[in-house]
Amino acid sequence: MKQRIYIDTSVFGGHFDEEFAEYTIPLFDRLKQREFILLLSSVTQDELENAPERVRNLVQSIPLENTEFVQTMNDAVELATEYIIEKVVGQTSYADCLHIALATINRADFLVSWNFKHIVNVQRIRGYNSINIKNGYKQLEIRSPREFKKYEDD
Repeated sequence: MKQRIYIDTSVFGGHFDEEFAEYTIPLFDRLKQREFILLLSSVTQDELENAPERVRNLVQSIPLENTEFVQTMNDAVELATEYIIEKVVGQTSYADCLHIALATINRADFLVSWNFKHIVNVQRIRGYNSINIKNGYKQLEIRSPREFKKYEDD
């Protein structure tokens, strides 16, 4: 069974950023080769609406048959709000919380992000996951694209 990965907006932009491209481009190559199922949310789509054309084209280059679209639902809004109430992050990080909540509720195997301040951060990950477990969800594996690099056997 293919792993299901939720990619936040930072990863799409990272494809074209010199600092992040080394690890982001191979991840998108793997998506295009259908190695994973991409969970694409309405939140990500909204955030990418005003992105440069090359970023929007990147989204369209991913095979549709390997993409699941997830909508923002009340459960996700409530879970995202709880992350803020419990002070995992501040109110200004609400969109980040929605990404985490949508990935959690839709049982993503991984959430992938380049946002080290609010998402890919040991302290934050522990906070998100403690609330997930308290609410009956499984822990969410939160990683950067760097951790999806394929290493060839010697």
